[in-house]
Order: sequence, then structure tokens, then C-alpha cells
Amino acid sequence: MAARHPGRLFFFGALPLTAPLDDVRAAVGALARLDYCRGVVLGTSGLGRGLDDPRMLPVLEAVAAARLPVFLHPHYGLPDDVWGPRAARYGHVLPLALGFPMETTVAVTRMYLAGVFDAVRDLRLILAHSGGTLPFLAGRIESCILHDGQLVAEGRVADGRRTVWDVLKEQVYLDAVIYSDVGLKAAIDATGPDRLLFGTDHPFFPPLTTDRQAEWPSVRLNVDAVSAAVGQGSPDAQAIMGGNARRILRLDERP
Repeated sequence: MAARHPGRLFFFGALPLTAPLDDVRAAVGALARLDYCRGVVLGTSGLGRGLDDPRMLPVLEAVAAARLPVFLHPHYGLPDDVWGPRAARYGHVLPLALGFPMETTVAVTRMYLAGVFDAVRDLRLILAHSGGTLPFLAGRIESCILHDGQLVAEGRVADGRRTVWDVLKEQVYLDAVIYSDVGLKAAIDATGPDRLLFGTDHPFFPPLTTDRQAEWPSVRLNVDAVSAAVGQGSPDAQAIMGGNARRILRLDERP
């Protein structure tokens, strides 16, 4: 389908993480050779123990060497009892609105604390939901690191270390699926407008009406957030709405 419509359709691949490591590496190589593949999709569990699991390091190294960014997307990774005994009365609001972003925040913070980003400098992550709560909490994470007696005693808070802020600006991209200019401004402050990619959550949030051809609020809210955050039609808006994706995902490269 992508070949029939060159320049219009691209895709991200999935990895067989339950297979032996050599097979996973082979799958990365196979994806990298596909003309229209522009990355891989990973969840936060990795091989079952999170992305800070040392067993994941060879996988991330292979993906980075293949120039394939990782789109990191959460999926109900927090325990159900977090939402309390009355959670069933609240639909999916708590896990979707709060659980998904926190799951991403925890996963990436664990990667940072484990030294994954320093070990794999060419690794590039695209974080769903504008990076979860990382743009808001990066400063708090940094403060906790600086004041952690164990980390200081182990020499892991040395002068010249790369901070969470550094990693966000150097190895992380964010989608702009945040539905509000307040959150989007925080994301832009954290990474820069050149690292944001427009998104809609399509087709996850269709209109709850019989007219599925009507305008989707999930799309309009994110368009409006970009306009409110950086100005409709501004250079930053044009970058977020498409220019960044063309550059980051190499969409202008032809087979």
C-alpha cells in the first residue's frame, strides 16, 4: 500500500520481543531495510521487567544503530487498585487520562536512572501524550536526584552529568496529543518546538454520535492547542503540524 502511494503512507514496525535476541536483532535489520518503515513501536514493559532491564540494552542498541526511532506508548501498565474500589463507576477516564501518562513518565525515568540514555547515545524516543508528565516533573526528578543520598554516595551525581532536561532536548521527541495549550507549552519548554509532532489519537476517540463523518473533537482540540500555544500559522506551528515529522522521520527520503 505504501509503495502504491509513495510519500503518503509510512509505518512503524513491531518487534518479536519473546523471541531469542538474535531473532530480535534480525527483525530490526529487516525493518530497517523496508522502504517505508520509519521506526518501531514499544510498550513500557519491554521483556517484562521494564525498559531499564539490562536485557533490553542490546535491543535498544540495535534499534539505534538502524536509525529507527522508538515510539513509546503505554498500555494499562499501572495496577488496577491504584484507581480505588469505585473505579468501575468512572469509565476509562482514570487509566486513560492519568494512568497512560504516568506509565510513560515512570518508564522513561527508570531508563534515565539506569543510564540507558548514556549507554545508547543514538537512541531516539518519541513519547506519546506529550511525554506524559515529564515536562511538568523533570525539575522535581532532578531535585530528587540531587538530594538522594544513595545516588550521591555511589558517585552517580557527578559534575558534568547529563540531566533529565538534557536528555529531553537531545534524545526525546514528543507527540502533541495533549488536548490543551497549557500542557503543550510545557512540552515545548521541555524539548523545544522542533521536537514536537502533531498527533490526534485517531481513531481511538471517535465522536460519540451516529455521525462518524462529523468533525472529531479529538482532532480539533489538538489543532487548537497548537494554535493557542505558538500562534496559528507561525513557523513553530508549521513545524509541529508537519515539518518536524518530515525531518525526524525522514519522510522526504525516497526509495
